[in-house]
Amino acid sequence: MTALGFLYPGPFAEDDYPRIEQLLGSDIRVDLVHTDLGEDAHRVAALREMGSAERLREGMERLRLAGAETVVWACTSGGFVHGWQGAQDQVRTLARLAGMPASSTSFGFVHAARELGVRRVAVGATYPEEITALFAEFLRAAGLEVTAVHSSGVATAADAARWGEEDVLRLARAADDPGADAVLLPDTALHTAACLGLLEKSLSKPVLTANQVTVWEGLRLADRRVNAPELGTLFTREPLVQV
Repeated sequence: MTALGFLYPGPFAEDDYPRIEQLLGSDIRVDLVHTDLGEDAHRVAALREMGSAERLREGMERLRLAGAETVVWACTSGGFVHGWQGAQDQVRTLARLAGMPASSTSFGFVHAARELGVRRVAVGATYPEEITALFAEFLRAAGLEVTAVHSSGVATAADAARWGEEDVLRLARAADDPGADAVLLPDTALHTAACLGLLEKSLSKPVLTANQVTVWEGLRLADRRVNAPELGTLFTREPLVQV
C-alpha cells in the first residue's frame, strides 16, 4: 500500500481525490486533510497567507497519524504567488514539518510537463489576470515557454468550484494555442477528474489539471508510476506500474 497525503485548503473540488483514488487502483491510498482557508480571494496577500507555514503545520499531524508517506500542498495559487524561490522555500518548510518528501501543485505542473516532454504550454486560469500572470512567470522560471494565457477573472475559489464540465471545456478551448504542446488548467477548485479524457479529445493534446497533477506529484515523490488512462496522457507514461 502506498499512502499519499494532501493538504487542501477549504471545501471545493476535494471530491476529485476519492475519484482519482478509485481510478488508480487498490494499493494506492489518497489521504486528504483540509487546511484553514482564511480569506477566500484570488488576491496575492490572501493567497500568500493561505500557504503560510502556520496553516500548513495545522494539517500535518492528521496526515502523519493517517500514515501518509508523502505530502503535497494541493493549492496551485498558494504556491506560485511566492515566486520560484519562495515556492521552493515553502516546500522545504513543508518537508521539515512533515518529516517526509514534500512538494506542491505548482511544482507538480512543472514536473508533469517535463514528464510529458513538453516545453511550450498554454495556460487557462480561472484567476484574475494579475494572478494568472504570476503562474505564467513561475512556469517561465522553470524553463517552460508560455505561448498563450487566458484569464477568466473569477474572484474566489468558491465561484470556480461551481463550474461544471462545459465551463471547464470552454476554459480549455479558450486557452488553447496551436503552438502549445499542452494546456494547463491550474485551479484545484475546478472539478476535472471526470472530464480529463473529454478535455484531451477535444483539444487533441495533453491537458494538465491541478488535482490531476497534484496526485501524480504525490506518486512521483513515492517513486510510483501508475497506468490509469482515464486520468489522461500523464498517467500513460513509461515506466508503468500496473495496478
